[in-house]
Amino acid sequence: MKYYLITGEASGDLHGSNLIKELKKITPDSTFRCWGGDLMAMQGAVIVRHYKELAFMGFIEVLLNIVSIFKNFRLCKNDIKQFSPDVVILIDYPGFNLRMAKYIKKLGIKVFYYISPQIWAWKQSRIDLIKKYVDRMYVILPFEEDFYRKFAHRVHFVGHPLFDAIDSVEQNKTDFSTFISQNGLSNKPVIALLPGSRSQEIRVMLPIMLKMFEYYPGFQFVIAGAPSQKGSFYDKYIRKTKVKVLFAQTYNILQHASIAIVTSGTATLETALFDVPQVVCYKTGRKISYLIAKHLVKVKYISLMNIIMDKEIVKEFIQNEFNPANLKTEMDKLLFDIDYKYKILSDYKLLKEKLGGAGASQRAARLIFDHLINTKF
Repeated sequence: MKYYLITGEASGDLHGSNLIKELKKITPDSTFRCWGGDLMAMQGAVIVRHYKELAFMGFIEVLLNIVSIFKNFRLCKNDIKQFSPDVVILIDYPGFNLRMAKYIKKLGIKVFYYISPQIWAWKQSRIDLIKKYVDRMYVILPFEEDFYRKFAHRVHFVGHPLFDAIDSVEQNKTDFSTFISQNGLSNKPVIALLPGSRSQEIRVMLPIMLKMFEYYPGFQFVIAGAPSQKGSFYDKYIRKTKVKVLFAQTYNILQHASIAIVTSGTATLETALFDVPQVVCYKTGRKISYLIAKHLVKVKYISLMNIIMDKEIVKEFIQNEFNPANLKTEMDKLLFDIDYKYKILSDYKLLKEKLGGAGASQRAARLIFDHLINTKF
């Protein structure tokens, strides 16, 4: 089999790599060509374009990089045509992937979508494109299956692949003393800072997060460095503090964190699955981008946990609400209010039950293979 996978983000690289790993177990002689990252490459995939070259966030940022974006479209189209895969598997990244789906179908190549774009939150009109150009959807959130079935689209709920990634890490967990020794940390309890992966969001989020440093001398703050950034990028933010940046250790940090401050995104769910009480934040430096998004988004919450549970199980601070005063108030509750912390952990347990257990990557791989060899769509 010849597989072509397209994603444009670090999380897609992670889930794509686990999917490739499982597909290789079914068809060991398969070849993989991808738009992804280092984790996909480690599974033997040829990387056509790294996601680090594709991360444009916000309406204004997309407009400013429109020339590069169109060049990437041309490159991808030509590469798929030349490679002629049995299937193209799209992983989230809807702005790019849905446009590619239309072209791929014209070539007569099957199009599968693994990890749905969040069209249930905004741009529900994209359902028409998906129905027309995507042969199968493999979704990872329980309510997404009902959403697609409502539109009579072929959909399968496979569970969330984060369980697979986290299970493997938990099996090899180091104790706290080893963790701090290996990373030059103190023996103080850890407050994890996850300011995002894109430079635009880190520039806005991290300075506000770091303002908390002076209020909690009994704790050490540790930043989960984004794989798409260099260490020097963080220097100007942390030079006046004793805050450490650790790269490629997000899960290790969360394993040992007391609480976390997290930028809205996949990291919020990862934090929940590690049972770390958290506060979720989001702010854009461009007010017009926020106003446009606010008008378009159709959900009550921005974090996946709250969306899945349909209630606020963790506090969210958006735009102007994300300020030092609000952040400190919430952190005090997370750190020192035992009943408040216990309620969050109880809700996390219910969240995990809704998401199902490990094995999503394996289930998705088996369904993908079975659908490929079955000519009846």
